[in-house]
Amino acid sequence: MKRLEFTDFLYPLISLAVLVAAWHFAIILLKIPDYLLPTPASVWHALVDGFATGTLWPHIGATLGETFAGYAIGCILAVLLGALLAESRTFERFCYPVLIGLQATPKVALGPIILVWFGFGMASKVVLVALVCFFPLFVNTVNGINRTDRDLLDACRAFSASRTYLLLHVKLPAAAGDIFSGLQIGVSLALIGAVVGEFLSAQQGLGYMIASASVSMSLSTMFAGVILLAVIGLTGSLLMRALHRRVVFWEKTHSGDA
Repeated sequence: MKRLEFTDFLYPLISLAVLVAAWHFAIILLKIPDYLLPTPASVWHALVDGFATGTLWPHIGATLGETFAGYAIGCILAVLLGALLAESRTFERFCYPVLIGLQATPKVALGPIILVWFGFGMASKVVLVALVCFFPLFVNTVNGINRTDRDLLDACRAFSASRTYLLLHVKLPAAAGDIFSGLQIGVSLALIGAVVGEFLSAQQGLGYMIASASVSMSLSTMFAGVILLAVIGLTGSLLMRALHRRVVFWEKTHSGDA
């Protein structure tokens, strides 16, 4: 596994510093009022005060709980149904058109229906997150399994390998790269689903905090919530990329040989 170097952190920090400096001087030079764009200092003070007083922790915990639970449920169902669809021609004929139709439906439009069915608590947000991150991983799982090397499958069948053995030991490892790509996409989509659910109806969460701050026109609090969401999404994406390199280690070996 590649070791992290100092430059891996230095370059992003330089970009972040340039962005913050451009933000600060744009407000000064263009004389942008506070009610349109807060200063970086005011956003920083909102973050510090929120952590110091403890007001941010419940919102962060609620969003993380909804995101993690919905992400786990959606990803597990996506891999299971994707493998079943790729293995069963009958299941594909009956269910694939229905799943594609659900995928084409905007999930925001399903939000009010989900609220009616599952209530205004955490359950509705978890269901919405699971729906949002289900389809990218489902499609990647099906495509990855279908792209398994046919010569390798024929060689295993020549040694009387069962369908279960082929799925667990040949097809799923061959599709692991596609599956982890879907998992990485699902991280950011899961956050979107959680925030949308909190916008519709919630009493806690970063999305609820941003919506509440918009009523009082507290832009510094709104920007603080957006920054926290960006940090959570970036952290989740980096963790999933590291897990990808760790688990699907043969992809790096093959690219190095090439």
